[in-house]
Amino acid sequence: MLLKEMLKTNAPSGCEDEMRELILSRVKDMEHFVDSMGNVIVHKKGTGKKVLLSAHMDEVGFIVSKITDSGAVKFKTVGGILTTVLLGKKVTIGKDRVPGITGYKAIHLQSGGERDNALSVSDIVIDIGAKDKASAERKVKVGDYGTFESEIVEYGDNLLKCKGLDDKVGCAALLELLKMDTDLDLYAAFTTQEEVGCRGSIIAANFVKPEIAIVFEGTTCSDVYGTPEEKTVTHLGDGCALTAMDNAAVADREMFEMAKRVAEENNIPYQVKRTTMGGTDAGSIQRSGMGVKCVVISTPCRYIHSGVSVMNKSDFEAQVSLGKAFLKELGE
Repeated sequence: MLLKEMLKTNAPSGCEDEMRELILSRVKDMEHFVDSMGNVIVHKKGTGKKVLLSAHMDEVGFIVSKITDSGAVKFKTVGGILTTVLLGKKVTIGKDRVPGITGYKAIHLQSGGERDNALSVSDIVIDIGAKDKASAERKVKVGDYGTFESEIVEYGDNLLKCKGLDDKVGCAALLELLKMDTDLDLYAAFTTQEEVGCRGSIIAANFVKPEIAIVFEGTTCSDVYGTPEEKTVTHLGDGCALTAMDNAAVADREMFEMAKRVAEENNIPYQVKRTTMGGTDAGSIQRSGMGVKCVVISTPCRYIHSGVSVMNKSDFEAQVSLGKAFLKELGE
């Protein structure tokens, strides 16, 4: 399964090398190039509409900011990560994947105030097993990137757990769509640095100058115990998700309604996201050039931006199916 290959890579924002090399190995026989931001842009020439498919290669992670005299590693987060999901996690640092554990003082040593107050990132350290600063610096350096360490686990009713589902599901979908025969003038952009401000996609969009863009994402899902229905956003197993609006973009209404119609006509399960929070590369692509009509098709992911994101494989299949059907409709 291609997605599983992608999930084995580490690709925090600004350090997408592993994902980029994997993608390049899959598009080597197609017209492609890597731009100055590290985006991989693939082109399948056609005579129809100029369409851009986009998915970001990067995932959330962290960057080493200091090594203490005792050998503990201090860090800053890269992308949006809640402090509550950082503590007590397996991580790896750098290209050598130095293993570590995120930690804080034991509960027995905390004061009442410490137990009651929420931790900040500055309270947490990464323990790489070093006895002192010199020992730690032989393994990691300030400026090294790291990510969660997470096994790929299939469990329950068609579920898959791993870190980095956002947005390796989108990248896997793009590679599937590039296998299609189409008369569209089709571009696919595997973008960088989405998690830190959608930086790569604006460069790709300004180069391609598409008429239409389809962004493929991993999106929020909170269909768990204790969450009010109006805040569940999406449900695992109910199909791919379409975004009407978020903090970064408003979907082109024609494209949004067309995506729903195509899904219904082809019996592809879909759902509409019930929130306007968050943002995707659609925000920067939509505002590029003279403006671009955008629509976002996503796979719902529980516990997103953590080391244990969870998806239903049928939702990913629906994301790919809707992408294919939508492109076919555009071509016709």
